Amino acid sequence: MKKTVVLNRKARHDYFIIDQLEAGIVLYGTEIKAIRKGSAQLKEAYIEIKDNEAFIKDMYIGHYEQGNQFNHEEKRDRKLLLHKQEIKNLAQKVKLKGFTIVPLELYLENGRAKLNIALAKGKALYDKRQNLKEKDAQREIAKNIKNYY
Repeated sequence: MKKTVVLNRKARHDYFIIDQLEAGIVLYGTEIKAIRKGSAQLKEAYIEIKDNEAFIKDMYIGHYEQGNQFNHEEKRDRKLLLHKQEIKNLAQKVKLKGFTIVPLELYLENGRAKLNIALAKGKALYDKRQNLKEKDAQREIAKNIKNYY
């Protein structure tokens, strides 16, 4: 069973999503309890590949209130659990084609925290405007259909 904890809506607004992967996260101490409570953010987070390992940077996981002095650091780098071949493919595409890797969703599946990450290409301002126009048009059509019936 999948329970979504955090969605990164800004990523779909700022990037064209090319490919998606599921990755596990290495968590320590009270981090999983804080995630279950819902105090996590992916707003400014990004994925970096270093020495054939993937890390998520700037992901915020708030302190767990019932934790003691051994509470976790809020914005530390966290290792992602991916297959070696997946990491190589991602690193190659980021280096050669100018893509970036962004987190889309943090969720719990069978008690484990998973991260849905995406290979993405940045949108220009006019692409974002075009998407907003399309959404407005769809909303207007749905509104007219609702009023018609």
